[in-house]
Amino acid sequence: MNQKIKVRRIGGSLGFIVPKAIADGMAIKEGDVLFVSKTADGISITPFDPEFSEAMKDAREFMRTHRNAFRELAK
Repeated sequence: MNQKIKVRRIGGSLGFIVPKAIADGMAIKEGDVLFVSKTADGISITPFDPEFSEAMKDAREFMRTHRNAFRELAK
């Protein structure tokens, strides 16, 4: 979905309003934190923390490689 959004001055910063259709589609609500990343194509805005996602990926790999140790500890 492409939608034109106007950037506005908000205090000493710049900001924009997320249209309801986009907010609903991303399951974001008032008070949520969004993460903005610079990409080769421009910017990416997501409600998911990319650093947390990467840490969880590493944790899953660690748990997979040490599966037997965790199994023994669980006894």
